[in-house]
Amino acid sequence: MTEVEVKKAQDSLQSRLAQVIELLNRQRVVEGLTHRQEGQHQDRVETLVHRQNLVELQRKLEDLHSADVAYILEALPLDDRLTVWQLVKADRDGDILLEVSDSVRETLIADMDDHELLAAAKEMDADELADLAPELPRDVIHELMETLDAQQRERVRSALSYNEDQVGALMDFEMVTIREDVSLEVVLRYLRRLKELPGHTDKLFVVDYDGVLKGVLPIKRLLVNDPEKQVADVMASDPVSFHPDEDAYDAAQAFERYDLISAPVVDKNGKLIGRLTIDEMVDLIREESESEVLNMAGLREEEDIFASVWKSLRNRWAWLAINLITAFIASRVIGLFEGSIEKLVALAALMPIVAGIGGNSGNQTITMIVRAMALDQVNTGSTKRLMRKELAVALINGVVWGGVIGVVAYLLYGSWSLGVVMTAAMTLNLLLAALMGVLIPMTLARFGRDPAMGASVMITAMTDSGGFFIFLGLATLFLL
Repeated sequence: MTEVEVKKAQDSLQSRLAQVIELLNRQRVVEGLTHRQEGQHQDRVETLVHRQNLVELQRKLEDLHSADVAYILEALPLDDRLTVWQLVKADRDGDILLEVSDSVRETLIADMDDHELLAAAKEMDADELADLAPELPRDVIHELMETLDAQQRERVRSALSYNEDQVGALMDFEMVTIREDVSLEVVLRYLRRLKELPGHTDKLFVVDYDGVLKGVLPIKRLLVNDPEKQVADVMASDPVSFHPDEDAYDAAQAFERYDLISAPVVDKNGKLIGRLTIDEMVDLIREESESEVLNMAGLREEEDIFASVWKSLRNRWAWLAINLITAFIASRVIGLFEGSIEKLVALAALMPIVAGIGGNSGNQTITMIVRAMALDQVNTGSTKRLMRKELAVALINGVVWGGVIGVVAYLLYGSWSLGVVMTAAMTLNLLLAALMGVLIPMTLARFGRDPAMGASVMITAMTDSGGFFIFLGLATLFLL
């Protein structure tokens, strides 16, 4: 899909969201008007109008892909979301639950009874059930497992046995396997009998009679080669494969690196047990990216934008409390130099510049380091090299931009000494920002923590307190 096509699709989705919101608003207006009416026909009119609006809204939803319905649900306040959710046909519930974010899924599941949950789950594959299972009530899971056949039950249990960040938790069990000692013509006849292939089938998996992976047969090779040839003659015997206990994000990076659509998952004996597909990898990369952004801001989990006030408070309070403490420390640093500020009022006007530039520079450094660590481009052993590089960048930026603000300070206040202090303070604070920008994520990683967790909050605290102390300290020493 080209960039223009993507934009058109997004515009169309926004238009449909607007139509849904308009129908919901119209329903509320009509309900308000009919409530004010008096007479024996009021209930009949209200019921008729209510039903007409809901039918039109349901028709709009039926025309949308499940992912688009999920997008609309996420964009609606809770009451409207549940109204729309009740209009979705039951046979689409499972697909939509898999598409919405975790926080929104929680509100939808809470609105469903056990019967509805069972009906939605029965339409899912084993890997999809494993994704949804942790959020379902225990009695629903127990009843659901009893309805599955032995193979499906074993597949669900297998997927649930792995952590959510392992390949085994994401692998798909729907795949096409063939033997290496048959002709391509036999394979083509076999595929025609299937009538439908699993999604994202770009290759067939070649196994022996024990299920051990021998290679893969890309569909394009199957189509362009002589049908009389044997599978063994045209298959790729060294495919990229994964083990179920490998890190899922490493697998996602491999998908990006090798432009994969699907890839086999094998156990320690080389036996084929599942496959990874590009849709799962794209979802994983998006979730990792969102998680990194949230962590840097000090948010503990993804938050439904229309969540209750209490839920939002629980998600945000921890790092705000830490930020309050660091802000108080910064204020006490300023308090140490109250006498200096009283004697030279220009300091009060200039010190936010030093702290602000330091914070921006530190966030740039920490963002680059966290990104590089997420891509496995650096590790804690690279700390010294990265520190030398970032300190050099900070030194040059400090001298250049500190010099610029120093000249501005001279022009504003007519004091060369104030300009020199500004330049020195800017340079030292940028050096501090670079140092902390490397040390904070590296230290967190060394202690087994997410290197992005609260990084933005911590770097801002360091550059604010440090910037105030450096600037006001230098001013006290050399200007007063």
